[in-house]
Amino acid sequence: MTGPHTDADDVTELARGRFLRLAARDGWEFVQRVRGSGAVLILAVTPADEVLLVEQYRPPVARRVIELPAGLVGDEPSDADTPEAAEDAVRRELEEETGYRAATVTRLGGGPSSPGSSAESVGLYRAAGLEQIGEGGGIAGEAITVHRVPRADVARWCRAREREGALIDVRIFAALFLDEAPADAT
Repeated sequence: MTGPHTDADDVTELARGRFLRLAARDGWEFVQRVRGSGAVLILAVTPADEVLLVEQYRPPVARRVIELPAGLVGDEPSDADTPEAAEDAVRRELEEETGYRAATVTRLGGGPSSPGSSAESVGLYRAAGLEQIGEGGGIAGEAITVHRVPRADVARWCRAREREGALIDVRIFAALFLDEAPADAT
């Protein structure tokens, strides 16, 4: 999931942290993940046609953000020996963040998350046949609030949350659009 440009020899590392590194290629500075092969975004739809959205404080923007459940693929050191499949990351992240288990996972599309500043690519997946098996809320250090929003009310609900001061990840609307696209359009 790193994208079409895979020649690591032409990348200069400018700085490195525990999880991210600042790199440069052809005079362009950007961020790369130290571990992991990409990310997944999850459009999780309950049997009652509700969309699961998560809310959490995001330090880079210093605000609470409403977003799709999401996570990294293959970011654990143990994944180096046996790379994690994207579908496995979808199932793991969905359970960790929302407390729901999916009967089916379908890829809707994918691409770069922020191509002007990051090398990361994301896969967008639909999770259906959901069964609640726990509370969700994320792993240690995460304080995730789960929202179940009727699909027909997502835009109105998000605008109301924005008026209350939350930021809205616009990829929510891209996911809903792709989910409605004809099957031969993907």
